[in-house]
Amino acid sequence: MSQVALAISLFFHILATVVWIGGILLITFLVVPQVNDVLEEHPALHQLLLRIRKRFAHVSNLALAALVVTGLLQMTADPNYDGMLRLDNQWSRVLLLKHLLIVVMAILGLSLQWGLAPALERASMLVQREKGHDHEWRRLRRKERQLSVMIALLAVSILATSAWLVSI
Repeated sequence: MSQVALAISLFFHILATVVWIGGILLITFLVVPQVNDVLEEHPALHQLLLRIRKRFAHVSNLALAALVVTGLLQMTADPNYDGMLRLDNQWSRVLLLKHLLIVVMAILGLSLQWGLAPALERASMLVQREKGHDHEWRRLRRKERQLSVMIALLAVSILATSAWLVSI
């Protein structure tokens, strides 16, 4: 791969990382807690968090796709890369760890996006229409917070393995 192509790939990889992991950390530790504090039990809370979640899902999925493509390009261009699942050196083992963390994070993110979020949306609508149970909505919100924090911690772990890879 030429230096120009590698630089372009690296630029888009870093940009996608900032969008994906930065967005996760920002939403998890800043936006959601502040919105919860301000709106607490106000019905607008449900709609605002739903809009943020849906908007970010599209952006983060695009960023994840860019990370996969650019990451594969960079991996194969790296002199430490010996081939798929060849774990002959420390760099390859750390890269495998990073990829495993990404897979776990992606699975948790998809379960949040396609499983928990729709259930939370249904529960929110039922509570707003006074047809649902508030305790079910609260249970789902707790589960969403726990899953979001787990995803954020995995994101930080991925950044740490990236730093480790560069230091090898």
